[in-house]
Amino acid sequence: MRAIRSFSVLFLALVFAVPVAAQRSNVGSSDPLKVQEGKIASKLMARDMPYRILLPRGYETAKSERYPAIYLLHGLYGSYKNWTEKTKIAEYAAEYGFIIVNPEGANGWYTDSVLTPNDRYESYIIKELIPEIDRKFRTKADRDDRIIAGLSMGGYGSVKFGLKYPDLFTLVGSFSGAFGTSDFTEKGAGGIGKSVDAVFGAVGSKTRHSNDVYLLLGTIKEVKDLPYVYQSCGTEDPLFSSNRDFDALLVKQKVAHEYRELPGKHDWTFWDDQVREFLAVASRRLAAQKK
Repeated sequence: MRAIRSFSVLFLALVFAVPVAAQRSNVGSSDPLKVQEGKIASKLMARDMPYRILLPRGYETAKSERYPAIYLLHGLYGSYKNWTEKTKIAEYAAEYGFIIVNPEGANGWYTDSVLTPNDRYESYIIKELIPEIDRKFRTKADRDDRIIAGLSMGGYGSVKFGLKYPDLFTLVGSFSGAFGTSDFTEKGAGGIGKSVDAVFGAVGSKTRHSNDVYLLLGTIKEVKDLPYVYQSCGTEDPLFSSNRDFDALLVKQKVAHEYRELPGKHDWTFWDDQVREFLAVASRRLAAQKK
């Protein structure tokens, strides 16, 4: 049963979200990757959309080499800068051969807003950002080498994208995912619910229904075509109960996945640890696919 989510739980949980297979290299953790800035002149968003990108060691010299890509989504009240400023991902990623992209998602829930025509975050990422990254950088531009993951709001977004676009992603990662998003309202969740109302519209709207990850997962018939799901949540996280609910549905639907309950809260200490672990999981998964 889906857990009841109160304003106090939602506020405490989400406000702190503000702020060839990939192979390990021989570079030590003392030599982090350079964080680079980029932007896209988005037609869908009617403005320039920034992103940060980490290119793997040797990218500039190995001109014929192509690399798998990881899209890493931030949380509510956060920005595309969060992952590189609040975690050691530039250090952790130096051990692997991934291109890592941090898109801007604002407070848009990685969904096309029903109220703001040019806040089309889902369409932007799927139709503009990914194709642009594939054109501009030497990615392996195929489903088997494309990964998406995120924290809190970004965990919801990454799972939703995996369910709606299984032909684009081989692996999905969620850390402290905010899976009950389509239930949130301003009346029940204050400012957080207000951001949801602005994106999804009124309770019962078509947009809420079509972006509800529980409903999406419950109606998928060909689960074998879904990306592998990595899901984790801290046992002291206010979203712990809803993460257990979602794991139970993954089990019921027989979706290939792993779920980890670990000591931790809804904070950057947990997410820093998890992004490091996820890179290792991603490397192992891609290597296993090649066998």
